[in-house]
Amino acid sequence: MTAAQRPAPRRLPLLGLGCAQLGNLGTAMSEERAHAVVQAALESGCHHFDTAPHYGVGLSEERLGRALAGVPRHTYSLSTKAGRRLRPLAPGESAPGEGFVDTPPRARVWDFSRDGIHRTLEDSLARLGTDHVEIAFLHDVEHHLPQVRATGYAALAELRDQKVVGRIGFGMNHSDHLARLVAEYDVDVVLCAGRWTLLDRSAFDDLLPVCARRGTEVLVGGVYNSGLLADPGPRASYDYRPA
Repeated sequence: MTAAQRPAPRRLPLLGLGCAQLGNLGTAMSEERAHAVVQAALESGCHHFDTAPHYGVGLSEERLGRALAGVPRHTYSLSTKAGRRLRPLAPGESAPGEGFVDTPPRARVWDFSRDGIHRTLEDSLARLGTDHVEIAFLHDVEHHLPQVRATGYAALAELRDQKVVGRIGFGMNHSDHLARLVAEYDVDVVLCAGRWTLLDRSAFDDLLPVCARRGTEVLVGGVYNSGLLADPGPRASYDYRPA
């Protein structure tokens, strides 16, 4: 089925909440504060939530699912990601936090196989407490393009055809890679983080023109460049490092 033949999913809200912080990015957040953040977003008219297994090794998805429990499903939309499958830590094993703290005892495993993509999305749905998501992205694929071409993209497209996900695409910080992937694949939407902001406009030169030609939607993430534009103080971060 081509993109033109598939029923069009409902239009996404203009404003969404990135939920990496719910996974304790940089600093720990209490369960109560995580719930309050989601409720404040809903009350402010923000009805799209973006998360990923990578964010706190599943903690972000779990907290988001609990915070949205009881909220009518048709009133909000979700996006999550695949490419990092989660597994429990073995006894005595530790895993790198990758910027997240106080996380559940799990490890990330890069996996773009058909089974890995399907299992990852199934686990995400369970953590989120839903039977579908509006968008699923292949996450941070810039160093895994052979696996994406061999199995990853086809596995995600299969889930779109099965209506487990509404739209599919790629999500990363590199607008140049995204531009090439949009030109190569039948994707509905991309998530570009940190490259269409007041400090970094590189997506304007490479990604946005090809998305305009292809009719591909763009979710703009990391609009504060991981902190500097929100709080330009002495402890500000830029691209997840000290500014």
